[in-house]
Amino acid sequence: MKPVEIYTSPLCGFCHAAKRLLKQKGVTFNEIDVLLHPKRKPEMIERAGGRRTVPQIFIGETHVGGCDDLFDLDRAGRLDDLLAA
Repeated sequence: MKPVEIYTSPLCGFCHAAKRLLKQKGVTFNEIDVLLHPKRKPEMIERAGGRRTVPQIFIGETHVGGCDDLFDLDRAGRLDDLLAA
């Protein structure tokens, strides 16, 4: 399984939903809390092509996007393949 990184904030409902979906799939992930580690936010923005909102989700080197993007991949049946590739 590819490594998964998710930039989050503890107050973000979309972050909680994205993490819940990943956990339901048995995915372990590295969570980077940008409120706890504000110096990591510019890194997130750069990696996410300028996106500033959380969550920002990466599977391997692939930028998935945010929570809606993650759920869209799952509904399309492409998330499991991306995780396993």
